[in-house]
Amino acid sequence: MSVPQWLRPLASRLPHVTAADLRWAGGHGPGGRPAAVLVLFADGPGGPEVLLTERAGTLRQHSGQVAFPGGRRDDADADAAATALREAAEETGLVAAGVDVLGELPTLALAHSEHVVTPVVAFWREPCPVGVVDPSEVARVERVPLAELLAPGSVRRLRGPGGYSGPAFAVRGLLVWGFTAEVLVRVLDLGGLLTRPPGPVGTVSLEEALAWAGGGA
Repeated sequence: MSVPQWLRPLASRLPHVTAADLRWAGGHGPGGRPAAVLVLFADGPGGPEVLLTERAGTLRQHSGQVAFPGGRRDDADADAAATALREAAEETGLVAAGVDVLGELPTLALAHSEHVVTPVVAFWREPCPVGVVDPSEVARVERVPLAELLAPGSVRRLRGPGGYSGPAFAVRGLLVWGFTAEVLVRVLDLGGLLTRPPGPVGTVSLEEALAWAGGGA
């Protein structure tokens, strides 16, 4: 398997990551319905990219939120990677044959949705056209350059419902927060890809963050 130079530190680190390394407040599996998400990186025209989706506003859980492609495990799925790739294909039209799985993070528990989620990290060796396959599930699909995601002024601290406090990113009119932002920060940090904007990072409420991501103050 050949991966670009910028992704090699992450690929070499993944087999050795432990639950303790992640410092995950929600705990670790087992104890819920198994699911997986695909943290998919690619070489793009503007440098390294990550694939993100915006969930449909009509969904019962996490409607309108930005997420990695993914979902619950099916009985026919051989493993977490199979679940993540199948869900990504169903949601975005991703061709799994062009993807190299680099590894997995330890399973993460989400108490509020009673799921245990395995983040599957992969390199998009042969990018293909992607987009919304089923509008009832996904409203938008974006290949987001890391340079835009981590640009000065695009990162803040979000104070959300239920006492939640965590990182948030505003990029291309999208607000990345919650589980997706928490996993993204950990993966980028593991690979030495996490850059921090100069100066203090402001704390905003969820309402302020949505306005900020949408082009407001």
